[in-house]
Amino acid sequence: MTNDGGRANEPTSYELRPPQPQPQRSQSPQQQPQQPQQQQPQQPQQQPPHVPHVPPQAPHVPQATPYQPTQVTQHAPAPAAPDPSVGRLLGGRYRLVSRLGHGGMGTVWLAHDEIVDRDVAIKEPRVPEHLGAQERDTVHRRMRREASSAARIDHPSVVTMHDVVVEDDKPWIVMELVRGHSLADRLQEGTLDPREAARIGLDVLNALNAAHEAGVLHRDVKPDNVLLGRGDRVVLSDFGIAQVEGQQGLTETGAFVGSPEFISPERVLGQRPGPESDLWSLGVVLYAAVEGMSPYRRSNIPATLQAVLSAEPQMPARGSGPFGTVVMQLLRKDPAARPSAAEVRAVLESVARPPQLSAEATRLYQGAGTGGGTGGGADGGGSKWVPPVLHRNRPAQYGLGAGLLAVVIALGLIFFNPFGGGGDELPEGWGVRPEAEILDAEISLPKDYRRFQDSLTDETRVSFRDPSGVFGISMERVQKTPDFEEVLDPKPDAWKAYYGDGGDNGTEIKDAKYKTADSSFSGSDTAFENIVDFTPYSDSSDDPIHYRYHELIVPGKDNVHWRLRVSMPAEGAAVKDGEELYENVVKHLVIKSDYLP
Repeated sequence: MTNDGGRANEPTSYELRPPQPQPQRSQSPQQQPQQPQQQQPQQPQQQPPHVPHVPPQAPHVPQATPYQPTQVTQHAPAPAAPDPSVGRLLGGRYRLVSRLGHGGMGTVWLAHDEIVDRDVAIKEPRVPEHLGAQERDTVHRRMRREASSAARIDHPSVVTMHDVVVEDDKPWIVMELVRGHSLADRLQEGTLDPREAARIGLDVLNALNAAHEAGVLHRDVKPDNVLLGRGDRVVLSDFGIAQVEGQQGLTETGAFVGSPEFISPERVLGQRPGPESDLWSLGVVLYAAVEGMSPYRRSNIPATLQAVLSAEPQMPARGSGPFGTVVMQLLRKDPAARPSAAEVRAVLESVARPPQLSAEATRLYQGAGTGGGTGGGADGGGSKWVPPVLHRNRPAQYGLGAGLLAVVIALGLIFFNPFGGGGDELPEGWGVRPEAEILDAEISLPKDYRRFQDSLTDETRVSFRDPSGVFGISMERVQKTPDFEEVLDPKPDAWKAYYGDGGDNGTEIKDAKYKTADSSFSGSDTAFENIVDFTPYSDSSDDPIHYRYHELIVPGKDNVHWRLRVSMPAEGAAVKDGEELYENVVKHLVIKSDYLP
């Protein structure tokens, strides 16, 4: 991946600024960078109110304020006191049961429709108290527009809108209750295999196609808005910032809405979006589904937006083949160069539903021959393991058996390699990178990691970057000399103080949480590990992304030491992958130096 403008501390080279709304104008309740989880009650009528758990996400657009999707999830702590609004009756039929979640611009309630005896989700708008009557009216009209937009879309993968009830001079939107969790919640447990990602993506694509045919753009396709319901149902929710083609006047010109890491380049540039913009966002969602994170996520909004404009991610390592190819095509900067919905559908269907064996091929594999039954008696009859042509040829069957045995032995040698290093073999897709000139070492890591060197540390450090930009590996060999006194001592106390003071020049990290542990690397009794969870110094957002350095420090002779670092997110499913990466890198690291004790 190129990092032009995508490094955490770089401003955009285009001096890009997210467009700002007009002064004293209300923010649309549909501007949602993130949607927390909600709790799934076992008995909705008796469920106490809940506070949703918010999974780690990208930095948020400052103007945006979240509210909850129309779903129920399974892990949220209950507040101590009951909500006074519980039990309220809306429109003479909808009884509020409990909060599913709330944000600055809205609350989603679990309610019961007493007329038709079913549970529903109701969205209650919330607007800032300082807004005047005109601004409040604008927010309420946007809410009604949201319901109107979604109601125009008739598709099983789009949340159904049931009703709009006006209470307290504001619209309460009544919609289908989807029991399940979001794709964002699912990705906290780990990445998806390409087949499952294609299945989910196919349903989202069909929902988008139905919306586009109705003249509606979603404009905020992201994992939080993809709900995974019961029976493998996939639902696209939250058309809250949807724009109906031809309807004007409710959104300020140039207003920035959506989640930065999932929006298309043309929207970043303030150009009019189209269906291709939603397809771009779908491509980012598919990439994140197999890699765990958007390839454009950075530590601050300007860097994220600049990455959307200029960064070129490599094909997802966990989703190559046709899946990875169509994802990369969806991420083309030029909207006209992206594949059509029909082309994307054909690829996703081939991945999600691979072709099955024909009836004739299945019959041959099962040995359902003629004239001898399926038994294995003395007459050399059929067997499901023997092709029909060999059913009555005993010598040929013995030859087949010997051949199969040879194949099994060969496969065993390939996969188990009893003459190799056993458990010390490299993981699949890894390779050895000799770095004798700089490091006196050999580093093993995934083959698709790209090597680069910082111009300031060319003589001591080598770094490698994950194609998705999520993980990084670096290693340096340094020696403390009279001309180079600023080298830290290879002792835990020195590194603890270094990170506590903010790292390089005191402006690298902040809010550091440091811990150390002894390491038995290569039999050393002085090697140790650093584990540092931190926030980038430049991240000033209200909900910053937390990162982790996991390092190995190996002291040598004559004031020489080595430092190996694996950088990773400090939250979510990526932590497990990052720690596994660290363990494998250290396990296969070889230092070949006279300075090693």
